[in-house]
Amino acid sequence: MRILVTGAYGQLGNELKVLSGDYPEWQFLFTDADTLDITNDFSVQSFFVGNNPDFVINCAAYTAVDKAETDVETAEKVNALAPEILAKAAAKAGAKLVHVSTDYVFDGTGHLPYTETDPVGPASVYGKTKLEGENRALAANQQTIVIRTSWLYSSFGNNFVKTMLRLGHERGLLNVVFDQVGTPTYAADLASVILFIIAATEAKPEDFVPGVYHYSNEGVASWYDFAKTIFELSEMNVRVKPVRSDQFPTVAKRPAFSVLDKTKIKTNYCAEIPYWKDSLEICLRKLKEL
Repeated sequence: MRILVTGAYGQLGNELKVLSGDYPEWQFLFTDADTLDITNDFSVQSFFVGNNPDFVINCAAYTAVDKAETDVETAEKVNALAPEILAKAAAKAGAKLVHVSTDYVFDGTGHLPYTETDPVGPASVYGKTKLEGENRALAANQQTIVIRTSWLYSSFGNNFVKTMLRLGHERGLLNVVFDQVGTPTYAADLASVILFIIAATEAKPEDFVPGVYHYSNEGVASWYDFAKTIFELSEMNVRVKPVRSDQFPTVAKRPAFSVLDKTKIKTNYCAEIPYWKDSLEICLRKLKEL
């Protein structure tokens, strides 16, 4: 089994690198923008001819949500065009694609966990380009799984957990919004379920079920809850004050509610999903060791 991973320098890509050691019988091809330009059709086709992967995990994304509002062209290239290019190349090679997407495809006005069949309505350029990438990938390769996730963090890269820890050491009081609700997701857990799906597919190819899936950790939290828990588990004496989103205006609009229903991935792939606080504790322990 040969597995191409794009966006290898990001949070999810790095977590896949860590877990790749558990699959010594597989060959992983870790790439990022410096080794494979996924927005260039010729580069991707040439790579596939030379390496012939069986699976593609597309972790690459333009994730600067506010910057995307003005840098629309780059966001479209990375988030919408690249998934289509990868999907087409994978289809030509007879390979399957796992494409990672986002809760930002929803408008956030709901009050019940979003299922894969709920109407989408992204309110930002980031969300719109990610949704377009989903649609293009699914149309270009029938053997595609799209996994929407939310509030990703890791011991790698830049994320909310690391930002809170840094600010907590600098200040005694932090204002954090309480009116945006979702679920924090540990990138290591998402990486684990992706590789679990690939392993299950290798064992029984007929059990591969393409389509759109949701994956986040279990439970629900606001950003305020998330921050409070980070400091409690880290035993840091930091006061967190709950504030409304309108006190922190951003260029791009964020979903107020983006809890994801994970019934489908649990049913089709028997995915066991950890509770968000348990996974956060594991990540914080890792960060302490760094």
